[in-house]
This record gives sequence, structure tokens and C-alpha cells, in this order.
Amino acid sequence: MRFIIGCAAMAIFFSARLHANPLIDQLIGATTDFLEQEVQQHIASSGLEARHEIRLSRLDQRLRLPLCADDAISAELESPATPVGRVTVRISCSAPSPWRLFVPAQVSLFQPVVVSTRPLSRRAVVSAQDVRLAERDTGLLGDNYLLDPAQAIGMQLKRNISADSVLSYTQLERNRIVQRGDKVVISSGNSNVSVKMPGEAMEDGTQGQQIRVRNTRSGRVIRARVTGPGQVEAGM
Repeated sequence: MRFIIGCAAMAIFFSARLHANPLIDQLIGATTDFLEQEVQQHIASSGLEARHEIRLSRLDQRLRLPLCADDAISAELESPATPVGRVTVRISCSAPSPWRLFVPAQVSLFQPVVVSTRPLSRRAVVSAQDVRLAERDTGLLGDNYLLDPAQAIGMQLKRNISADSVLSYTQLERNRIVQRGDKVVISSGNSNVSVKMPGEAMEDGTQGQQIRVRNTRSGRVIRARVTGPGQVEAGM
């Protein structure tokens, strides 16, 4: 795994002062060593295929606390519970003079996620050609991403999306193969009798969903199960 301290954090090492602050060096070392271990454990326990980067926020060169003894310094994740995204590490010293500091950092976790290959319109049904895998920092995405194109294929979009957009379940819904106002064929029957009647969908429906349908001959509204495009099935 690669560990990178970003350009902003590099300013920690090069201040306007001629002499480095040993306390800053100690804080950087303790924080990065701790986060490196925590992130690697998180990746291993989650079974993820990912690479990571850790960037520390700039620390104040004016800090004048005493250096901590090597065996007296400790680190703990203050927030959040998972070492991904914006994190805060609590660094504590128990000797020779006790102190405690909070060091903010950004942990980037890069994984292949599902993105769109082109602009897609609301209510479009996602095909295999519409999606691909691309590496993104999932630490910035929360839970709003998919790891397998099969999770998106066949689903319907709730809104327009642009090309190269990360897809998530919040943008998708099951394909509504019957929509309100559609003309449908109502099938009803058993092993001995089969009846087909014209009808009109009173609401949208996905495969297998129960929807309200109006029998256009009798005017009666019934509930029927969507079995395919323009097809519903009602019990006798």
C-alpha cells in the first residue's frame, strides 16, 4: 500500500523557521504509523481490493509541548469509527509531562466502482454498454456507490445523470415495465379456464409487482401482478 503525505501536509516539514519542530515530527510519525496500521487492518478485514493514501492536515509549528518518551506515546482513532474519509486521531503522552492533541487527516480509499459511460436520461434502463468500472476515492462517497456493474444493469434511472458519474442505489429503481395509463392485457384463470380482458394500468409497476388495473369492459378496478410489458395477471 502506498502512503502519501500531500503537498499541503508537506508544509509541516518546511516552515519559515530554520529549525524543524521535533514535536511536529513526533506527531507526524505517531499519527501516520497508527493510521497505516488501522487502514491496512480495515482493508484486510473487509476483504476489499483497494489502495489507500493518507494525508495529514497542517500542524501548527508554534506547538511547544515537551517531547514524549517513545514508550509513553499512544494513538487512538477519535472519529469516525472506520478509518476512511475525514478522520481525527487522538495522540496522548503519559510521560514525562502528560499532554493530549488531536490530529486531523484524510484517508482516501481507492476502489473500482460503477460509473456511467455516457449521459443517461431519467427512466432510462441501464444496459451493459452504459456502465464500466473506474477507480474512485470511496472515502468521499459514503455508501453511495456500487462495486459490480450487474447491480445496475436492468435497473431504471430516477433522474438524469452525466457521463462518468458514480452510480448508486439512490439513483436507481427496478425497471417499471408497466406505467400508469398503459393499455394492458389482464389474464386470469386456472388449469381448466383461461380468460383475457383489456385493461388500463392505474399505476406504474415493476416485474412481479401488484398494481391497480381497471378492466376497460366492466370498469371495475382490481389488483393484478405485472408479468411482462403490457401483461398483468389477476386471480379468479
